[in-house]
Amino acid sequence: MAAIRTRGLRRTFGAVTAVAGLDLEIAPGEIFGLVGPDGAGKTTTLRLLLDLIRPTRGSATVLGLDSHREGRAIRRRVGYLPGDLRLYVSLSGRELLDYFGHLRGAIPRERAEALARRLDCDLGREIRALSSGSRQKLGLIQAFMSDPELLILDEPTSSLDPQSTRALEHLARSLSDGGVPVVWVTHDLD
Repeated sequence: MAAIRTRGLRRTFGAVTAVAGLDLEIAPGEIFGLVGPDGAGKTTTLRLLLDLIRPTRGSATVLGLDSHREGRAIRRRVGYLPGDLRLYVSLSGRELLDYFGHLRGAIPRERAEALARRLDCDLGREIRALSSGSRQKLGLIQAFMSDPELLILDEPTSSLDPQSTRALEHLARSLSDGGVPVVWVTHDLD
């Protein structure tokens, strides 16, 4: 069974076609790169898969579930880093991850702290005082910490230093090696 399958997936916004008849199949354990310039429909595709927006036409299944009818169930099983990450800036990193952990079903704090050590992320500081790279690390930690069955990362290396990028690549590879599909979205062809 494919982890993600789309058939004729299409999304228009008025006269603008953002996604035009996408047929896609991603296998369990695959690291799939969705690469293209800004405005190519990459983020729109992710939002369609997660039922954050609805398709104009076509269908998608994610982890065997219909993305339109079972979006909530899909989102419970997916680790997702949005490309337009927004965080509660008055919280510390630890408070934010505790909050996300509570929303996702009592994820042990130790899991988030272990990821923070791997990414060299200070969880004690208030988010408003963090650099954009440190904020990105918090977004990555929240995506990984729920032990997802599918990981979707939209522009994950944005603002990351080379060492953190390597750590992220190792984390993604370890999930993939364990059978978890990873969708890595980027406009950076390097």
